[in-house]
Amino acid sequence: MKAPTTTSQDRSREPGITAVELCVGAGGLALGAARAGISKQVLIDNDPRACETLRENLKALVSVQSSWSICCEDISGYDFSQHSGVDVVIGGPPCQPFSRGGSRRGWTDKREMLPHLVRAVRECHPRGFLIENVRGLLDPPFNDYFTYVTLQLQFPGAERRRGERWREHRARLLRLQARRSASEPRYNVTWRTLNAADYGVAQRRERVFVVGLRADIAETFAFPEPTHTREKLIFEQWETSEYWDRHGVARPGRLSRSPRLGTDCLPHDSPPLGAAWRTVRDAIGDLPRLSRGRASRGIANHCLNPGARSYAGHEGSQLDWVAKTIKAGRHGVPGGENTLSMRGGRVRYLSVRECARLQSFPDDWVFSGSWCSCMRQVGNAVPVSLAEAVAVPLVAALKGPAQPASPKCALAKPVLPNSKH
Repeated sequence: MKAPTTTSQDRSREPGITAVELCVGAGGLALGAARAGISKQVLIDNDPRACETLRENLKALVSVQSSWSICCEDISGYDFSQHSGVDVVIGGPPCQPFSRGGSRRGWTDKREMLPHLVRAVRECHPRGFLIENVRGLLDPPFNDYFTYVTLQLQFPGAERRRGERWREHRARLLRLQARRSASEPRYNVTWRTLNAADYGVAQRRERVFVVGLRADIAETFAFPEPTHTREKLIFEQWETSEYWDRHGVARPGRLSRSPRLGTDCLPHDSPPLGAAWRTVRDAIGDLPRLSRGRASRGIANHCLNPGARSYAGHEGSQLDWVAKTIKAGRHGVPGGENTLSMRGGRVRYLSVRECARLQSFPDDWVFSGSWCSCMRQVGNAVPVSLAEAVAVPLVAALKGPAQPASPKCALAKPVLPNSKH
């Protein structure tokens, strides 16, 4: 199998940190990694529309000094060994097998691509890896399987034998870990559930990130600490009115009892630390206002489709609060989701551009395809700012001086879904 054709915008720079990314989609994780300092990436996805979106945005990479090679292909038959020696393997595999809103067939789902992430690590021999998936992956039905995946990532060279069941393989990997053998190539693996709202994204979106570093690079990986808080937003809205003043709107009457505010609406002795959660108004308030069925001439993908409806338990996002999770839906338009609640109980669809803003994509990032296809691409994406926040310490670790492997280097402890981090 041939390697993808390079479409670099700048071939003169010295190569820096390189990556191979699987299940790229619209490129949120890839763009965040590029902003963090990964200078060259091979991007692999089997969705022609997503690949078209990636190609449409190659010109946007100049500002982040990165180059991409795009390969539109199914990863199940891809030969990753052609990229042996790459610095990082990155992937955001399909979430439907584990999503609370999906089929939840787990490892039996034909869309389950985590085994191919493990295979990519095995064949590429990277210095580190970064994987993203839904929080549902940590739910009790998948506890053993998640532990199995992380064990395989710790010891990618200890392959599953022919005829060996995955639970048997898991038990063998646990024994290998218990021996703490320094002779086995291994990675130290860390995971954490992060909420995008805590990192400046105007959306409540909880996702699991799994990061691994080769044992001679580092023993642990430090996830970035949150920079934005719910408490600070409440403080700026109801204690100082700074939020309303900033937007030039009158402060509404305060609700005495609101599940959203809870005890946080009580007076503070001092301002909460950090920045305030960003709201829907913060993210999209400056976009041109459109009537339904009309498109903006100056802003790409900004068109308001008619026909939005609200369903019980699936109401739209509130303008002056962090957005609900942007979803892909089976056909790109999940019922009642990806909408904005209006006065009088009315709702309207968010435009593709508004959803992209809520996913922290820049305005010059153009999405290709029909409305449904674009909404699906945006809904499946990793928020760019969140991806960047996680990739920054990963890049820093890879740029640091590598330490020789030592028999005294402690292995990572078993990564269990109910661990506290």
